[in-house]
Amino acid sequence: AVCCRYLGLVGVTSPVQRHQPLPGPELEDPEVAEARAVCGALPGLVAQQVQVCLKHPGSLQSVSDGARRGIQECQYQFRNERWNCTTQNEEHNVFGHIMERGSRETAFVYAVTSAGVAHAVTQSCSSGNLTECSCDSSRQGRSTPEGWKWGGCSDNLQYGVQFSRKFVDASEYVKATGTAKDKKRRNIRTRMNLHNNEAGRRVVSSLMRMQCRCHGISGSCELKTCWRTMPSFSEIGDVLKRKYKHAVQVSPKMRRRLRRKSKRRLPFGKGDLVHIHKSPNFCLHDPEKGILGTSGRECNKTSIGSDSCGLLCCGRGYNTQVLKHVERCHCKFVWCCYVKCKTCETQIDIHTCK
Repeated sequence: AVCCRYLGLVGVTSPVQRHQPLPGPELEDPEVAEARAVCGALPGLVAQQVQVCLKHPGSLQSVSDGARRGIQECQYQFRNERWNCTTQNEEHNVFGHIMERGSRETAFVYAVTSAGVAHAVTQSCSSGNLTECSCDSSRQGRSTPEGWKWGGCSDNLQYGVQFSRKFVDASEYVKATGTAKDKKRRNIRTRMNLHNNEAGRRVVSSLMRMQCRCHGISGSCELKTCWRTMPSFSEIGDVLKRKYKHAVQVSPKMRRRLRRKSKRRLPFGKGDLVHIHKSPNFCLHDPEKGILGTSGRECNKTSIGSDSCGLLCCGRGYNTQVLKHVERCHCKFVWCCYVKCKTCETQIDIHTCK
């Protein structure tokens, strides 16, 4: 299965270019006609996602923003790893062949992009950019024993999560085709993907926090108004990266539910990332598996982390290039009225994997 086909929407901007509409009634509302035209032409959407698009055309920009947010966070979190969340210029297959394998890298991508859509849609609700949702007013005006009351604009995460489930998960419910073996393999992979999608959304929910504003004379805080707000997406990425490191390998033989592959069969939580296959060797270039290898990647000679030349270069060694860097330095203000500087030249060693 190709991962997250809807990620082709990262190229969608607002307003979306108009295309020929899908077959339908000859006379229809112009707004409906535009929605049909746009939704029918978007890359990589399954039928159910097209239907969601038709019902909520205004949410497309948020989905696009969320997908982009997830990809950018993935690339930031893995910037120093052997696999650095590489993307390619294919609308229907943003991550390439690497996502065909049910590895922990695939698990992270599903979780972070699902969380990205929930985060972006929720943000659009709070900003008033979507007509079908707004702030979460379920607690508005309620007082608490502590002497503060709910107010402000609480992020409507419930709507964002529900939208993410409806849109992102839709591609997993497409009926499997092929042999019985193919269908079984697809069924197991579907459960893995859905589990990781939900795990990503759970991280957003778990990091919701309360913000308050004080009211009273000279900020005495006689009365406090509080609301719930989402975390920054970088915080979500940090938590998901930790979950990636402790991802649980599950057995591909189980039909009804996923189970830990290890003999101890310890249970895993709904918030854990799960994977079926072990990660491939990312050291060497393998186009058939979508692996670029690490040759030519810049490494850190003095680091002991994943970006060190020893780890990143997989023991192959590294090349060193000396670059000269010229810049203005020792600047002084001279009365009146200009700045006088010297020119300094420094040498920088750049290390790249062989």
